[in-house]
Order: sequence, then C-alpha cells, then structure tokens
Amino acid sequence: MILRQLSILNYKNIAEATLAFSPKMNCFIGHNGVGKTNVLDAIYYLSFCRSQQNPIDSQVIRHEADFFVLEGEYVSGEQLSAGDEEPPVHIYAGMKRGTKKHFKRDKKEYKRLSEHIGLIPLVVVSPGDTLLIDGGSEERRRLMDMVISQYDHVYIDTLNRYNKALQQRNTLLKMEDREPDPDVMSILEEQMSQEGELLFQKRTAFVEELAPVFQHYYQIISQNREEVGLSYVSHCQRGPLLDVIQRDRAKDRAVGYSLHGVHRDDLEFTLGGHQMKREGSQGQSKTYVIALKLAQFDFLKRTASHTTPLLLLDDIFDKLDADRVEQIVSLVAGEAFGQIFITDTNREHLDKMMRHSSFDYRMFHVDNGNVAESSK
Repeated sequence: MILRQLSILNYKNIAEATLAFSPKMNCFIGHNGVGKTNVLDAIYYLSFCRSQQNPIDSQVIRHEADFFVLEGEYVSGEQLSAGDEEPPVHIYAGMKRGTKKHFKRDKKEYKRLSEHIGLIPLVVVSPGDTLLIDGGSEERRRLMDMVISQYDHVYIDTLNRYNKALQQRNTLLKMEDREPDPDVMSILEEQMSQEGELLFQKRTAFVEELAPVFQHYYQIISQNREEVGLSYVSHCQRGPLLDVIQRDRAKDRAVGYSLHGVHRDDLEFTLGGHQMKREGSQGQSKTYVIALKLAQFDFLKRTASHTTPLLLLDDIFDKLDADRVEQIVSLVAGEAFGQIFITDTNREHLDKMMRHSSFDYRMFHVDNGNVAESSK
C-alpha cells in the first residue's frame, strides 16, 4: 500500500498538517522532541487503530484541543504503477474527549476494529525496540502476536479466547475465602489448552519461516561479522498443554496466578551462541532488532494479501557505525521495499544518502509540531 496523503488535526503536539508523500522515501528532519515521531505515530494509528506509544486514546489528543482527527488516502502500489484511476481507499480515525473513537473505511464505520487490522500492513523500527532484547518476554510475545494478527484474523479471536480463560482462571486462583470449584477450573484449563495449542502451532510456523530471513538480513548488515540465532520457547514443547497446566495447579494456587501456558512463551535471541542481552554491544543489539524487523517486513509482504507493507524507520542510525548504516540504506532503497518514512536529526546525513540514490523522495522539516515540506 502507498499512503498518498495524510491529514492530521490535534494529534499529540501537531495542531494541523496536510502532507502529500512520495511513493518511495519520505524523510522528516528536526531536533529531538519537536514531533517527528508523532507524524510516524499518526501513520501507525491508521494501520493499527491505536498509538504505538500510548494505549490510552484520549491522551493522544493535543492538550489544548477537545478532539483529534486523522485521515489517510491510500492506493495500492500496483494501482499507482499502472496509472489506475480507481478511487483511493480513505481511512478516518477520530475521537472527542469523553466519547469512544470512530474508525471508518470509505466513510463506513467498522463494527469491529479487528476487521481493519491487516488492511494496511506496517512495520516500524524505533528506539523503543531495544525492549525486545532488554525487556521481558511480554514484549517478544507482543511482536509475534502483532505480526501474525496482521494476516490471520482467526488468530486474534483465538488469542482473545485464550486470554479470557486465563483471566478467569487467575481470578479463581486468587480467591481467599474458599477453594476454586475443580469442575470450573477443569473447564477453563481445557479451553486454555485448546486455544493455546492453536496459538503455539501458528507461532511455531511463524518463527520457523522468520528465522532464516532474519539471519540473512543480519549477515548483510553486519557484513558476516557475527553469528546470531532466533528460536521459540514454549511450555507446549514439554508435552500436551493440558497436562502442563494441570500438573502444577497447587503451585498456581499458592502464587495466585497461572505459571504455565502460552502466555509465558518467549523468543530466545543469541549472539555467538550466548544471550544477546548479555553479550551484545549497543550496535549489535540495534542491528539484531533492525534485521528482525526487516524479516518481519519480508514475512508480511508474502502473507498479508501480498501487499507491500509501509516501513517506518524512527531514528534508527544512532549507535550504528557507518558501514552498518550504508548496508541498511542499500537494503531499504531496493525494489523489495515499498514506501518508507524515516526520521533523523541530521539533514546532512540524509542528504548524503539521497544524493547517491535514484529513487523519488521528499523532505519534511518538523519544528515544534509544525510540519512543512522542504526543498531537496
């Protein structure tokens, strides 16, 4: 998909902006904290029906305003190349303080927001992605769930059913006045195991396909300097999930929550056979995350209705040496990648890259929430 035009009204620190984009590269230049990332977050919102940085919708409304509105005009890459005159897809997101948000496609409101996820596949690389390595397993599970849900709506429903059964079981485990009903516990555990086994199968297939592509990208960016690994760890690998969940019911009761299940799944990141978070430098960790996200892009391109995702690169060059930056730019500038949005504090840095490129691009200057196209 190609985002042809974006209109922003009262979103975070951006009061108003209407931006027309290049179908290839769009660069946002400005000092830290002026609103570059907020433009990318608005694009993210139109794909995922939420902000990447703030899960509370009312908090993305500009402080001085009572509402926000985002509108995006999209065309397919194939439609653009062929000069097709079919009308673009129009996506609207808006919310007034104290009311629920509205999300529309071509002026028709969605009954369920999950119906929209996957229409405009998107991959974002941001400084916060270091949590994938340094943070807990929840961040890594969220990555798997986010990618799979962009092409498999059944997965979302399965995950929701699993989480509902998990929450109900945890509520029973926390009861202090009496012991949980064993029959009710059994019903919830059977539902957890049934839905959990399905999630495990889909996550396994995803990681098996992702891992070799990830390693390929890492080797290109690092110029074959390091060996990395990516593997999936799950309680389902210990045997039938129902047995795994039930065998420690007494221990779960003692701690007050479920110790086993696919809600404890994880991804293991390694460098030279050792844990990345212990062995990797800042540059190696960032290279790992970028390669992982580029592999995610490749995966979505092949599975999400064969639509090329949008790629958002937010301040990705910090902590990387010149060789790795050059390799990343060469990769994303290739035909395999579609429309790209990139932020940086250094105009000279981006100018140097663009001078050596033959693709179309646009530059935008961002200052205190004001966004304006700059001359090349």
